[in-house]
Parts: sequence; C-alpha cells; structure tokens
Amino acid sequence: MATEEPKYTVLETSETFELRAYAPMIIAETLVDGQMDDASSAGFKAIANYIFGNNTAPSGKAEEISMTAPVAMAAGSENINMTAPVTMQSVDSKWRVHFVMPSEYTMATLPKPNNPAVKIRQIPPTNYAVIQFSGFTGEEKVASQTTQLLEWMKTKGITPRGTPQLARYNPPWTLPFLRRNEVMIAY
Repeated sequence: MATEEPKYTVLETSETFELRAYAPMIIAETLVDGQMDDASSAGFKAIANYIFGNNTAPSGKAEEISMTAPVAMAAGSENINMTAPVTMQSVDSKWRVHFVMPSEYTMATLPKPNNPAVKIRQIPPTNYAVIQFSGFTGEEKVASQTTQLLEWMKTKGITPRGTPQLARYNPPWTLPFLRRNEVMIAY
C-alpha cells in the first residue's frame, strides 16, 4: 500500500520547480536543538514514538497512526522575512520537524501525544513553491537548492513568506539516486 502524502494541486511546473496549492492538513511537530542532521534524527524519533503509540486516543487507549510522507523540517522560527537568499540554517540551533497526519483524522479524533515536546496543529490551505532533487540532503546541497528556488521565485515575481522547509520522502536505506527530496517555500 502506498504511503499517504499531503493533498495538493499543481498550479505550474517548470523543469524541477512547481507551484502547488496544498489542502489544509494536521501536523505533529517537535522543536529540537542541534545541527541539521542530528536535529532531524532526534525530531524523527520523537514524532515516530508518538505515531507508534506513545499517545492517548479519544478511547483512552494508545493508537498506532500510519506513517505518511514526507518528513519535513525547517528552521525553528516561522517569522523570518525572506527578502534575500537564505539557507536551511537554524535559529538559535532549533529545528522544527514535522509529519503530516493521515487525512482520516481531525483535530478531535487524532490521539494526543503523551510527550509534551510533540505538538499537534492544523495548517490552513497554503501555496508553496517547490524544487525537487535526489541524493543526500546535506546542508550545502539544501542551501544550493534553496538559493535556486528563491532565484526562480524572484523571476516569477513571487514573494516568499515563512522559512524554507526540507521535505524528505524516502527511508534512509533508499539509494541516493532514487531519493525524492524537496525544498518548499510558502508564498
């Protein structure tokens, strides 16, 4: 069975770039300290622990939640004005890591995290500019992809808002050339 992904409509495609309109979604997120790779791993573990049953469902019992893709991360602050190219650098060494929850859940039916570091919130419909790439997602490569996306957005007259998000769709054992990665920037 395929892994569920957030629902979106492609508004425009140009080479490795897309403009997308995402439907509302619910995310489970955590804020973690450290370098990008370490923070990604720690954030993934905290949210995976939540979806694998460290939660309390409305029934009062723990409930396993299906894994979705992608796993996304962004610098900890959501209020950075992006007027010049930026990279996936953290703010005060904090990174926001999140999973999109399966569409079958609402805020009322989704189990509550037992770990206070894991938060649930709803994201309204949002448009994103996206660049797709394969391979590893080291800081230099992500910075390069982010710069390319910002330059493309500038040529289209699109003003970014928020911070870039790195979205990874594959498990770590996937061969690098088969990996699907994206940098996404709301506009």
